[in-house]
Amino acid sequence: MMTNITRVSGFLLLGFSDNRELQILHALLFLVLYLLGLAGNFIIITITMLDPQLQSPMYYFLKHLSFLHFSSLSVTVPQSIHSSLTDSGYISYAQCVLQVFFFMSLAWAEVAILTVMSYDRYVAICLPLHYEIIMDPRKCGWAVAAVWLSGGISGILYTTTTFSIRFCKVKIIHQFFCDIPQLLKLSCSSDYLGIVGVVAFMSTMAFVCFIAIALSYVHIFSTVLRMPSAEGRSKVFSTCLPHLCVVSLFLSTGAFVYLKPTSDSPTIFDLMLSLFYTVLTPTLNPVIYSLRNEAMKGAVRKLLLSRGFAKKK
Repeated sequence: MMTNITRVSGFLLLGFSDNRELQILHALLFLVLYLLGLAGNFIIITITMLDPQLQSPMYYFLKHLSFLHFSSLSVTVPQSIHSSLTDSGYISYAQCVLQVFFFMSLAWAEVAILTVMSYDRYVAICLPLHYEIIMDPRKCGWAVAAVWLSGGISGILYTTTTFSIRFCKVKIIHQFFCDIPQLLKLSCSSDYLGIVGVVAFMSTMAFVCFIAIALSYVHIFSTVLRMPSAEGRSKVFSTCLPHLCVVSLFLSTGAFVYLKPTSDSPTIFDLMLSLFYTVLTPTLNPVIYSLRNEAMKGAVRKLLLSRGFAKKK
């Protein structure tokens, strides 16, 4: 396989193991996680579209976050399952290009939507009297449009600069998907100016988003701690903590993987970290957001019991 892969335009994804039994186990586990992730995010998309109680900006943004997670799971997981079942990690050049484009587009869009969601929670808790004016439907629509547009621009920048570099080393990727740090290790070109510029710019933007999220929650928690009512504090935490969990899990694992030096022989720890932000975060998103939110749990129960949303005024 190594000899053949040097003569074709595609790449070889090594994945988690060469052992056939472990490959089958990996495929089954990924299939279960994939189906659970699709089902959970589809349920959130459905109830936030149909339930009259879930029509606030918070759930509008959550619907788009779930759609992002629904899509991102489909970018990497099916290819990995196919590779394990067929015992062939080969991925064509065109497939790799598309995977990089959609993965980076959706990843940046997720950073952007998480930032918008933190601002929504800040306005709702710290500026409640101005909430309807600041977060009116038109502004929310523009915010979501900006999220998707920024994601597309990010994907184009990463894809064009990454694949403008000439690959001359053995085209083996030590990952279960086409990961940019691993792709750059295959290059013999010294022309890294384009990709370094894009990485520096997007890293700066991501840091700005992180600071914005952190400042939002500093103000939120300072406001919550001044609330006299324990019930009020509990209600705020039920809407803020799920978002904070998703932000922490996604940004911490993603930043660690992309900022650490890329190893020639990645450990299982490196693969597990990438598994967190590519598979586990999108899969756990519905569980995290439904765990403490009574409105979400009630809407899910209604959907699972096949009761119509339209009957409720």
